[in-house]
Amino acid sequence: MKDIQEKNILFLGIGNYLMGDEGVGVALARKLETIPLPPNVEVLDGGTGGFHLMGPMEAYETVFMADATLDGLPAGTVRLIEPRFSKDFPRVMSTHEVGLRDVVEAMTLRGTLPKIYLYLVSVEEVQPMHIGLSEPVQAAADALVMRIASDIEAFSAAGVLA
Repeated sequence: MKDIQEKNILFLGIGNYLMGDEGVGVALARKLETIPLPPNVEVLDGGTGGFHLMGPMEAYETVFMADATLDGLPAGTVRLIEPRFSKDFPRVMSTHEVGLRDVVEAMTLRGTLPKIYLYLVSVEEVQPMHIGLSEPVQAAADALVMRIASDIEAFSAAGVLA
């Protein structure tokens, strides 16, 4: 059994902050870096890392992730899913999700896929060459950062997400 002081939980923010709302996962990672989290939690801005994320993800037992999705829901809608296979991830929005699906598939084949909790934030469109989040996505991110911190703290204490 791992010592509780080991960092066994990762928060991974995915996205491209140069594409407006598509960067919401990165914005969440940056906010989480500024608030107290349990000592066994690491926060990583995964950007559009693709296969470069495999190593960091394999190093943790549990990975909490956040990403934007074009799912037809109103901008700022938040859903939490527990994907187990690459097909469980939302449809492709930009090239980084293709890489993330490939990473998940590779880890599944290798038997190294951690437990994943994925927060999806609905966006209306990808905004190329735009820094910053739209009002509804920013409002969702402001509320979501505290939810994520609370979920991580509860998981860290109990080993399950309530």
